[in-house]
Amino acid sequence: MGNSQGILIPKPILSQVGLEATADLQMKNRVIEIRSVKRNPREGWAKDSQAIASAEDDQIVWPEFANEGDDAR
Repeated sequence: MGNSQGILIPKPILSQVGLEATADLQMKNRVIEIRSVKRNPREGWAKDSQAIASAEDDQIVWPEFANEGDDAR
């Protein structure tokens, strides 16, 4: 873990609170909070990108930062 430190949390406790592969970690008033993520952060991205492409609103905004092959369709 490099210069970080880790805490092992037993799997039964993680299951009881609904934590799976990802978690939200925050610090509030010197207390570390670990919460389950409500949804997949990328949920709906595929549908949204298809809608943007259908509306032909997917032009390169910053052409100076284009990637190789961006002109290929």
